[in-house]
Amino acid sequence: MDAIDRALINRLQDGLPLTSRPFAAVAAEPAMAEFGLDEDMVIGRVAALREAGVLSRFGPLYNAERMGGGLSLAAMAVPAERLDAVAALVNAFPEVAHNYARDHALSLWFVLATETPERVAEVAAAIEARTGLAVRLFPKLAEYALDLRFEA
Repeated sequence: MDAIDRALINRLQDGLPLTSRPFAAVAAEPAMAEFGLDEDMVIGRVAALREAGVLSRFGPLYNAERMGGGLSLAAMAVPAERLDAVAALVNAFPEVAHNYARDHALSLWFVLATETPERVAEVAAAIEARTGLAVRLFPKLAEYALDLRFEA
């Protein structure tokens, strides 16, 4: 990552302007204008950061609970030889926001976001049925906002 990428990531964490051309608006902001970016360059850099795996996800962040939905962190103890196959099965559920492997007894972690709070348990049960493995739910007790900033 160069200084432009770091500045762009920092800026994008504050959200996108609600306009028909948000990337053009970002490029025109004083903090970004010093880099001489235009709309296509901003889009290209975001795409390159995604392709390189620097950004694992780029998209809106919804608060499922405020919209009447359910949300829970979940984990499974998956045998190492089944990790990829089980992760693929878990990812097939549209309620799974993302998953990641951990070097721990609970080796596969994922987030469930559902249309109703009751649906969290239903989806967890469906994942158990599909994989033959128990799903442990860790509902949110408190909310924390993390802010990762890079020195430009």
